[in-house]
This record gives sequence, C-alpha cells and structure tokens, in this order.
Amino acid sequence: MVPHLTTALSGPLAALERTFIDAQPELEAYFRQQWGLHAVPFYASVDLRFAGYKLAPVDTNLFPAGFNNLNPQFHPLVVQAVMSAVLRFGCSAKSVMLIPENHTRNTYYLENVMTLIGLMQQAGVRVRVGSLIPDLKEATPITLPSGRVLTLEPIERRGDRLVIQDFDPCAIVLNNDLSGGVPDILKGVSQPMVPPPYAGWTNRRKSQHFKAYDSVADEIAALLKIDPWLINPYFEQCGQVDFKAQTGLECLQKNVAKVLSKIQTKYDEYGVTDKPFVIVKADAGTYGMGIMTVRSAEEIASLNRDARKKMAVVKEGLEVHEVIIQEGVYTNERVDESIAEPVVYMVDRFVVGGFYRVHANRAIDESLNAPGAQFVPLAFEKPCTPDVQAAGGCAPNRFYSYGVVARMAQLAAARELETLALQVEDRSLVAA
Repeated sequence: MVPHLTTALSGPLAALERTFIDAQPELEAYFRQQWGLHAVPFYASVDLRFAGYKLAPVDTNLFPAGFNNLNPQFHPLVVQAVMSAVLRFGCSAKSVMLIPENHTRNTYYLENVMTLIGLMQQAGVRVRVGSLIPDLKEATPITLPSGRVLTLEPIERRGDRLVIQDFDPCAIVLNNDLSGGVPDILKGVSQPMVPPPYAGWTNRRKSQHFKAYDSVADEIAALLKIDPWLINPYFEQCGQVDFKAQTGLECLQKNVAKVLSKIQTKYDEYGVTDKPFVIVKADAGTYGMGIMTVRSAEEIASLNRDARKKMAVVKEGLEVHEVIIQEGVYTNERVDESIAEPVVYMVDRFVVGGFYRVHANRAIDESLNAPGAQFVPLAFEKPCTPDVQAAGGCAPNRFYSYGVVARMAQLAAARELETLALQVEDRSLVAA
C-alpha cells in the first residue's frame, strides 16, 4: 500500500518510525476497514513535518497542484490509482472534463495540469480542459516551457450538464479550489464532480479538517498504544479577526498562548529541549499565503504594518477573518543542506509518490510553502533481494510512516467532507 521510497533521513530508525513499521498488519487492516466505510477523496496532497520525536500533517490539499513534481517513476502508480478511482464515478468514466485554476500566467501550475491530463489518459480516460475564465470564448492553446501545448476551452451549460461543444463528459474533475466561491455554472450539475464543489475554500476550513483528524489520530494512537500528540498537532481557531483594523487580535493572542503552553507541557514530559512555536495561518486558503511563525503571544500585540498586511489578504484578494493557530512541528530533514519537508501525494486510497519541498532561506521552525521553495522528487529505493544468510536482510521501508500519516489525513478529509455535505444540505433546505 505504501511504495518503498527514498527519504532525506539516514541512520537508525527513530522509535516512532519503528512503531509504525512493526504495526503494519494492524494498520493496513484498519485502513481497509475505513475505506469501506467512507468515500475517499479523488486525490490529495499532504504536507508532513518530522521532528524525530513527532510526525504530523500540517496541511491537506484536496486540489493538489504539483503532479509535475512527481518522479516519472511513480506515474504507473498514479495510473493504476486513477483506474481505481474512476470506478467510483458511477458512470463509464471514459470521458472527463478537467477544470483547472484560472491563472494562465502560472505556467508551472499549468505543467501540473498537463501532467495530470497525461496520467488520466494513460488510465484510459479521454480528457478535455474546461475553463472557468469568464472571457474565454473559444479554444485557446497555451505553449508551456516543456514544449507541451495545453488547450483551454469554454464550458457550456446544457440543462444540468457541463459540456464543451460536442464533448459531453461522463464526470468532472476539479483542480480548482474555488477560493473565490462556487460559480453558478457548477451548481446543480448532474454529472459526478470530484472533489465536490463544497470541498472548495468557500466552505472548507483547515480547523474542521484537523478536528476530523483528531478522531483519526486518537484511533491510530490507541491501535499503536502511543500518545496521540506524537502524530497530531495541537490547534485552536479564531473566527473574528481583522488584521487591517487590528480587531480580534485578543482572541489570537490568547490562543497562541494556550497552544504554546500545551506544547511546552508535552516538551517537558518528553524531555524535548526545542522552543515551542506556532504557525498562524488563514483558516481557508492555500498557496502559502497568510502564514506566519509565532514564538510568543507578545508577538501578536506588536505586529508591524507589513506583517498585518501579509496576513490580511490571501488568494483571489479575499480578506482573512478566520485563522487557525497550529502547533509548529520542527523538521530535521535536509536536502543539499537546505531545510526540507516531505509532501505525499495520494489518488483515491493509494499513496502514489511524493517530493520534498526545500527552502534554502527558511529555518526549521518556519513554513516552507513560500516563494523561493524548490521541489525535489523522491525516487524508489534501490531494489533489495532478501538474503536469509545476511544479518538484518533488507532495510525497512522508512517511507512507510509517511504513507500512514498521509492516509490518516486522507481519511480525515473523507470524514470532513461527509460533515460538509450535511452542512451544505442543511443550508440549502433553509434557503428553500
């Protein structure tokens, strides 16, 4: 279930890594059961941080935008997983409309779209790209740095179906996180749409995701007989913050102090000498916008104008009024002497690869999802032929623990979307 991939770590396994590997039969049985109970998101990427004593997810993206960062060695894994995922569409899934983000100047993102199209085509799915760009009137080819050509086409609404000219797709795949809201053209569509529109940042909140992750972490911790804190970051949420007007910062300051205190208690319990820190970030949003590292509650009271401006607005120019205060997890991984963190990619219930996000100008207690980050593809570990004569035989799959925590986040996302679906349904009933 988890490929044997390289990591930036070397040396003996940490106790937490060994705990995961030793419990592999029980963990795989747990996931098999859970995948039968919950509808798995079509795809996801999970940012992880591993401090040696703690391994935890810090972000889960349901509209992953880095398929071009995956090692081509992984492409067969993605293709197989897509084959499995499309069976859940409830139609033949021979044709799919992919709807990407609107920012056509970001050719790096468009390379991701082009890679995703190629992988879906290899899975036997015909794909065309329907764009939500308002003024797009005709098919528009875009030549990418790789030399590949991506053609964007305007979407039409015919009754309750989305079409592109003579192309009436079986299903819709969103690679657009709908930060600016759900456009009317996507509402009431009869075709299966994955992820569903309510999974976009119009409705979704990081704090809701990590609330769902709390329950998964408790279940896994009970299975492994470990402290849930070892695989779960503390967090709090503030819902009425205005960085421009400098209002609601009392809530932020109070909760920063609360989370820092809880971290320090755990550090004392485990003899950790690191200094606690938290990451304050917009509760809705992506692309590394609206994020700051905070090491004391007093820092909130003394935020300068530039810091407040940075936190006030995120993607699509949306103002930030809800923030999550998340326990900061140190990273002890480095690639070419630069700070690194693993990003694990999943399609359906399968781990299909990953890469390291690397930042030469960031510290071990800062978010690496920032301008200047580079991406280093992971590779398969060198094949190992077990030798009963050799002491120790093959090395254990060090990447396994990453795959477990990533799947925990994927399961949390599945439960989160179930809750969101009920909330959206309740709102629609009230509106009716």
